[in-house]
Amino acid sequence: MLHGLFVIGLTLPLALVAAVAILLLQVFIQDIQGLSIWIGSLASGAAFFLATFLARRILDRRSFLSLGFGFDRHTLPDLLIGFLIPLPMIALAFVIESSMGWVRWEGWAWQSLPAAQVVIGLASGLAMFAVVGLTEETLSRGYHLQNLAEAIGLPRAWLLSSLIFAALHVFNPGFSLQAGIGLVLAGLFLATGWIRTGRLWLSIGLHLGWNFFEGTVFGFAVSGLDLFRLMRHQVEGPQWATGGAFGPEAGAVVLPSLLLGTALVWLYTRLRRTASLPTVPQPGETAS
Repeated sequence: MLHGLFVIGLTLPLALVAAVAILLLQVFIQDIQGLSIWIGSLASGAAFFLATFLARRILDRRSFLSLGFGFDRHTLPDLLIGFLIPLPMIALAFVIESSMGWVRWEGWAWQSLPAAQVVIGLASGLAMFAVVGLTEETLSRGYHLQNLAEAIGLPRAWLLSSLIFAALHVFNPGFSLQAGIGLVLAGLFLATGWIRTGRLWLSIGLHLGWNFFEGTVFGFAVSGLDLFRLMRHQVEGPQWATGGAFGPEAGAVVLPSLLLGTALVWLYTRLRRTASLPTVPQPGETAS
């Protein structure tokens, strides 16, 4: 609860700064939709990150690195492999929708945009989703999952933190009950990165890769947000299956993708030493 107060206390002033910046930029930039989403994501991400840092240091009296930011020989491979695992996951969703006739192809971005604008679109998408992946994983699979696991045990914390993760997206465009269920499942999947490694790096890579390949590369909406798309198409299938304007995570098509991703995470971490896995105190025990 106190952590939530930190979030609110930091979100309000940062949101105000972001709103003023957007209003000022509108004077000079005609199409500011993409930039406004970027600024809003940066402001909310900064609020989540700073609130979590303060809560970890002041309330928990632990180092921020203890959330799973320790560096070792697995750090860079976890980030890279985590980033790449969603590529076949999103590709599978695209193949399923295309084979069912639910995708109306319109072309590639470079067919209608200058090459420089395509490069900028790819780079800005990667940068924005890197911020989102870092901040949301720090909050959801870092602070929420780990503190809840110490209080109520890992299985229930795994589910509860995923429910909270879904609730954080309730104000996204097109959010629905089905989208919420899909986000809970996505939260459970992203948590496997920390559960299997004891670090957040794999989860951060998974989150970044999912958003980047889903939206920037394959051209789906990302939790209701429509940004730069390398692959241009329109989704026309049934919303219960495709997720419609919210994105694949709101549709049944996400289920085989999540199963594939979970299998790939397990395969990647199957040889990870047991000693590196997270140790979570049982309820009533004191964390070391």
